Amino acid sequence: MNYYEHTLIARQDTSPSQIKQLQEKYSKIIENNQGNILKVESWGLMHLSYLIKKNKKGNYLHFKLEGSGKTIQELEKSEKIDKNLLRFLTVKVKKLDLETDYFKKNSEDTIKK
Repeated sequence: MNYYEHTLIARQDTSPSQIKQLQEKYSKIIENNQGNILKVESWGLMHLSYLIKKNKKGNYLHFKLEGSGKTIQELEKSEKIDKNLLRFLTVKVKKLDLETDYFKKNSEDTIKK
């Protein structure tokens, strides 16, 4: 089994309940294909570097998972036909960092500003 980081970007007009449904949908696909989700992070609505399908912003979901190539193949196959998604990216990594939340707001940062 290999480790992967998988990020997907949903359209900016996607509601929070739809984001939750997307998370559950892709979690089930991973688990049904002998994958194991180690961590899911919702990074929220962020600006895109350039317009993607006439969207300036996107809702980011980030999965840290363990699985095989078949797991990723099935996941990406279903994402290609999903109209709510703008982009997705899967990166194979040797080791996962499960402690750090890179896009979480620190209380110290808000006090300094």
